[in-house]
Amino acid sequence: MRDLVPDRAGCLSVDGVGITRKGKALLDVSRLSLDGPGPTLILGPNGAGKSLLLRCLHGLIVPDQGQVRQDGAILNAEHKARQAMVFQQPVLLRRSVAANLDFVLKRQGLPRATRKIRIEELLAEGGLDGKTRQSARSLSGGEAQRLAILRALALEPETLFLDEPTSALDPSATQMIERMILRASTRGVRIVMVTHDIGQARRLAADIVMMQGGHVVEHGAAKQVLDAPESDAARRYLAGGLVT
Repeated sequence: MRDLVPDRAGCLSVDGVGITRKGKALLDVSRLSLDGPGPTLILGPNGAGKSLLLRCLHGLIVPDQGQVRQDGAILNAEHKARQAMVFQQPVLLRRSVAANLDFVLKRQGLPRATRKIRIEELLAEGGLDGKTRQSARSLSGGEAQRLAILRALALEPETLFLDEPTSALDPSATQMIERMILRASTRGVRIVMVTHDIGQARRLAADIVMMQGGHVVEHGAAKQVLDAPESDAARRYLAGGLVT
């Protein structure tokens, strides 16, 4: 797979972003800048707005107010084309493992011979090289999620958004996906990932965004936030207390 330039994703920022439904503010983030290489992990209790924020950053949801910017410019189709996203439940095409990858590579205009080489590289990267012809929808949960991540990486995105990609997986499958995430990050793909798993945040994160009630209550280097959080909400969440 191609070697990437570290931190090529530039600065992804949020300015006064808000989402309100039935009079209730679901997301209210006055300011947030992601300008380091990551991985950035977004933590917080259920209903904190983590997935909403992720979808806003990827442009899947247009906020009621405020803006998401890439390097100072309002997020547009060109920016979004350099991003990719993988959801908690992988959505795979009803075709073989290799054909799922070929689909996105073909859309990039790559010739058949080049696509074949890239597919072999990608499947080896995800430990799926023995399942080339298998139906994608017959894969185990961990295998399916690895294929979904590989398909996203096949686009060679600058930023990869992951929404709790290991929440339903066993430790072995989780470990394999975490290795894929770290390798992608090392190659220069900025990872922005939602998780409930504090241990996972310790293993993966360069920086942490902590959320509560639709707000970002803390953002900083992973070690600082996890070991010496400044906000009461972060302290209670990391201590296993109830946070509403």
